[in-house]
Amino acid sequence: MNLDEAVAENDKRLSVHEAVCAEHYKDIIDSLDKGSKRMERIEYLLYATIASIFFGKDFLIDIVKKIL
Repeated sequence: MNLDEAVAENDKRLSVHEAVCAEHYKDIIDSLDKGSKRMERIEYLLYATIASIFFGKDFLIDIVKKIL
């Protein structure tokens, strides 16, 4: 194998590697976005739970009625 063939082979392998890594990176970003949305919902549930503990369920019901 001469130098030109070796460079071409390495370029080909690097291109494949970059494509695979780009796909993995996209999947990671998608997972993080989904996780962020889930954490936001959990956060709101925690806020509601804390409010109901501190102020009682009647206070929480009044807030929900005002929002809706």
